[in-house]
Amino acid sequence: MKRKTIQSKPADKSPMDAALAYLTDRMRTVREVEDKLDDLQYGEGDILSTVERLKELDLLNDEAYAREFVRSRLATKPVSCQKLYMDLKAHHVPEEYIKTVLDELPRETEADNAREVAEKFWRQLNGLEKSVRRERVLRRLMSRGFSTEASLAAIRDVEEEES
Repeated sequence: MKRKTIQSKPADKSPMDAALAYLTDRMRTVREVEDKLDDLQYGEGDILSTVERLKELDLLNDEAYAREFVRSRLATKPVSCQKLYMDLKAHHVPEEYIKTVLDELPRETEADNAREVAEKFWRQLNGLEKSVRRERVLRRLMSRGFSTEASLAAIRDVEEEES
């Protein structure tokens, strides 16, 4: 089990300074900032007022975080909408923002991503018997959160293209 290291708050740092320093690396969710300030042992009132001020300054925005997360993830690795949903939930993004951002994705995103993954693994498993190859590609697609239906359709497309 991983132990949580409690850091003491710097005597000369305000909660706002600590939050801004934490936001320097990358975008964070409201919950991540709250947890960080809590770890630094700032009081609840200080944390709430700091988070509210950061929201007012648009330096902390869970919807913008979700949009950037999805954009970045899809640019680096094709995954399913279900996987994106689970990842955003793990970052404590509110449900309403997750739904909004995922609803904005073009309908063909899921099929295109499944096909891209299927093509990659189909090539990698070229030497295997077709039924074994199909099964392994299907497992890999499903491990990335693609539905059985989307996975099978992507495999069919890749097989047809190869024929």
